[in-house]
Amino acid sequence: MLDDILTFGKIREGDIGTFETVFRRYYMPLCLYSSGITGRGDVAEEVVQEVFYSIWKERENIRILHSVKSYLYGAVRNLSLRYLETPSTRERRLENLPDGDCPAGEPSPHEILEYRELEHLIHATLNKLPERRMQIFKMHRLEGKKYKEIAGYFSLSVKTVEAEMTKAYKTLRREIEKYTYNHDI
Repeated sequence: MLDDILTFGKIREGDIGTFETVFRRYYMPLCLYSSGITGRGDVAEEVVQEVFYSIWKERENIRILHSVKSYLYGAVRNLSLRYLETPSTRERRLENLPDGDCPAGEPSPHEILEYRELEHLIHATLNKLPERRMQIFKMHRLEGKKYKEIAGYFSLSVKTVEAEMTKAYKTLRREIEKYTYNHDI
């Protein structure tokens, strides 16, 4: 904890070297984590870039209450979940972000394990959803179908499809929050 306070103190003072060290250490694991939530690697990269950009921009105002790792994973989780919630806001936000890739290199065994655990949690949570809600979620998130198309397929109103998606997101968010809280990632 003391190391984290000192590290973030240096970042707060504008030490770019310390910031780059934190960036290099956490960027790939955070990309893996975010892609487990969003289901898209390109979005995960942009989410993580936005988190680091915000940290640097707001470094003088940020207060770390736990560890740097917990702070970063919490920020990435929140932004990833926001991506899942609002398609129109998501598209605008993503259009304004710079291009970039997760750094090349192999993730550590620990990072791979965390990613697989989270991926398993997401799949298990989706499989526990009521059948129609799970199908609606998969049609929208995995097949890229619009709410109107899904509503027509199931003979539902668009509002009902929106409500089902909201419930699915809430369930996913709750399970991911339990996972991150219990694993202190």
